Amino acid sequence: MIYTNKQRELMRLWQRNELKRINLLEGSVSSGKTWISLVLWGFWVATMPKDKPYLMCAKSITTLKRNCLMLLEELVGSKNFTYSINAKEGNLFGRTVLFEGANDARSESKIRGLSLQGAYCDELTQFPEDFFTMLLSRLRIPGAKLIATTNPDRPTHWLKAEYIDRKNELNFFDMKFLIDDNTTLDPDYIRDVKKEYTGVFYERFIKGNWVAAEGAIYKDFADDPKKYTLDAAPDDIAFCTLGMDFGGNGSAHAIVCTGYSRGLKKIVAVGEYYRKEVISPLQLERDTVDFVRRCKSKYKITDMYCDSAEQVLIKGIKGALAREKIPINVHNARKGAIIDRIRFTCLMMAAGRFFVAKNCKHLIEAFSGAVWDGKKLDDTRLDDGSVNIDSLDAFEYSIEPYMKRILQLYFGSGRE
Repeated sequence: MIYTNKQRELMRLWQRNELKRINLLEGSVSSGKTWISLVLWGFWVATMPKDKPYLMCAKSITTLKRNCLMLLEELVGSKNFTYSINAKEGNLFGRTVLFEGANDARSESKIRGLSLQGAYCDELTQFPEDFFTMLLSRLRIPGAKLIATTNPDRPTHWLKAEYIDRKNELNFFDMKFLIDDNTTLDPDYIRDVKKEYTGVFYERFIKGNWVAAEGAIYKDFADDPKKYTLDAAPDDIAFCTLGMDFGGNGSAHAIVCTGYSRGLKKIVAVGEYYRKEVISPLQLERDTVDFVRRCKSKYKITDMYCDSAEQVLIKGIKGALAREKIPINVHNARKGAIIDRIRFTCLMMAAGRFFVAKNCKHLIEAFSGAVWDGKKLDDTRLDDGSVNIDSLDAFEYSIEPYMKRILQLYFGSGRE
């Protein structure tokens, strides 16, 4: 194996038996921390008792497989590591390794009662604090250790406030990895990756800093909207999706038509509907029918994603579209974590893969005015009625079904 200087430094600590009870590898993307953490995990487990249990966990079992298990098998070979996702169990150098997801506060109940020799955590900032607290209590066999990786988050995150900032009080080792430490990467790749992040995401995922989200969310867009605005929709739109957010209590009804070029290389908001005044459900159905009809006359559209909180309105819209014989599949929006939607859009902007047609004036206004909520401790978009969140929600509902695929195609997955 070829190690970078930072990776070699970590492995020397293991060779000198200088690892701590908790060992955290943090820092930027593509810095090599996940790769070396799995090398370290494999070597360490191979020297520990065979009759004791071990645990590997991530936000979900699927994430664990994609980010860690496949790579671990590649590193040590299928003779030394076998696993079953269905059984949530593997065998690493003759040791039993359990797998678990830590996706919500209830996850901690999954590991109650265990006595572990060791644990591995992928992207620790994604874990609920209760799960991590319980996990530490399960590491009760003499010599037990935890090895974890993470990108930085906000400075008030429980991992930073309760553990990293108190590392001198704890049996805790913390090593920072930066993308420039990864000398195995092509310099052109490093340059390109650095361009893909802006604002708070650049500070965290490139510079490795624990910083708060403040000010404009889409700062580059806000500073120069014309950079992302097209006079008209491009000719290479292969198909479109529709996203719809429902108004109420001062917010607006909004629909955004988002186009995708061939190969999903870029996304373009090509049309919008926006109505803030109070209207009847019947009027909303008529407006929606008219907008969908106009969009379908220009683009190939088969799917529409609506805010799942308004099932009565969705049912009415489905009925209205069916009566008008407009063929389109109306789905509940996925409504994943807003921070994930924001991060994806920022990536697309920075990579030059996102544009908006100038006729989408409300969406342009929304991107220009979106700001972080400075009163919240976590990364929260301000939603107090002073800025247009409705158009952003509608746009995000339209792109959610393709976010994961686009990330895999053009930004890689688990590139650590």
